[in-house]
Amino acid sequence: MKIADIELINLDVPLTPHTQQHMQYWLPHWRISQLCKVTLEGGIVGWGETIPNYTWGKVPADIRERVLGQEAADLLWRDDLGAGAQMALFDAVARAENVPVHRLLGQQVREWCPISWWAMDMPPQDWARQCAEAAAQGYMSAKLKARPWFDLHAALRAVLDAVPPQFTLDLDFNATLDDAANAVRFLKTLERYDQVAMIESPIPQGDVAGNGQIHRQISRPIAMHYGQPPIMTALQQDVCDGFVVGGSAGTVLRQAQVCEAANKPLWLQLVGTGLTTAWAAHLGAVVEQAKWPAISCLNIYASSLLTPPIQVQGGFYRVPDGPGLGVTINEAALARYRVDYSFLEPPRHLYRYIRANGVATYYGCGKQALADVYVADAQPIAEPGATLEVVPDDGSAGFAELYARVGRSHTVRRVESA
Repeated sequence: MKIADIELINLDVPLTPHTQQHMQYWLPHWRISQLCKVTLEGGIVGWGETIPNYTWGKVPADIRERVLGQEAADLLWRDDLGAGAQMALFDAVARAENVPVHRLLGQQVREWCPISWWAMDMPPQDWARQCAEAAAQGYMSAKLKARPWFDLHAALRAVLDAVPPQFTLDLDFNATLDDAANAVRFLKTLERYDQVAMIESPIPQGDVAGNGQIHRQISRPIAMHYGQPPIMTALQQDVCDGFVVGGSAGTVLRQAQVCEAANKPLWLQLVGTGLTTAWAAHLGAVVEQAKWPAISCLNIYASSLLTPPIQVQGGFYRVPDGPGLGVTINEAALARYRVDYSFLEPPRHLYRYIRANGVATYYGCGKQALADVYVADAQPIAEPGATLEVVPDDGSAGFAELYARVGRSHTVRRVESA
């Protein structure tokens, strides 16, 4: 069937209140979801989603000129059309054929896919709150953004006091342990926690020798993003136990084939609301090695944009078996959250890193840059009693003066009460 129409719809989907409390200073623009609505000549509609400030491929501005009047089935594997358009095309074509999307992707190997909760770096009590909520909603694991500016032992103890003993934790350091010497020394201290199941990207992934050293000395599985270092180097040098895989349908399936040949497990990382989570389920249904819990960040959104919403049971969610993606868009949510903008700036703020000895360091960079700046400052790794807090702009002269000082010198360090 040919494409009769295509529409792009920007939404500002609120985050859950506790997530918003923290994410507003780091990634507020993840609230922006762009839905792609494809209508075929027979009236069949397919839906797709892009998180335009994160997802692998934005839908191009001239999408109408590229696809109107074209056979939808001919465009399924066109990565240049962007994530939302590809998802919508698969949804529409599968609905036209009265089959679930996974029938177009490959042979189904599972009916239920593992899925994990996701949370950014937070103080101990907030991680514990997030994980307790995860367990209450049927999740059995959480992927947590572990960062060296927090006392991670205190954080893990708080979490483990709040969740059942079967609940597991995957810690993503995003290279903030810096080098193998730091990483091995600190990661060894985490081996006392049975529920710490996996470590992701402890140091820069391009450090092949260092990652190999960590892999040989740490008893927990190590996960790395597929492609850095090149996959043959990663396999030959045995730098990790499995991979994080994401991207277009073709990219996921190609990378999954390599993982299957190497007998390496993977987790799918495709961020979005309920549409993206359903898409991930169809990919997980046909990817043999998608045995680690998928990450879609569904839990951070106050609305899944679906009716009924996706339910998680015992750490798994069911692969939809209806036509297309097998889910129904919540039209009321679309009307409620529709906007005409595509980005959100964080409110003005500073970060205050405070150690137990009372020495505080103020940083004026964003949280994304802080990962590099903190490491370059040679600050301690997860020092006992250490924490990081946001200093919001309260409109005071004191904040303005401190903000100006940090802006001139990048950091301000002074002794305060701990």
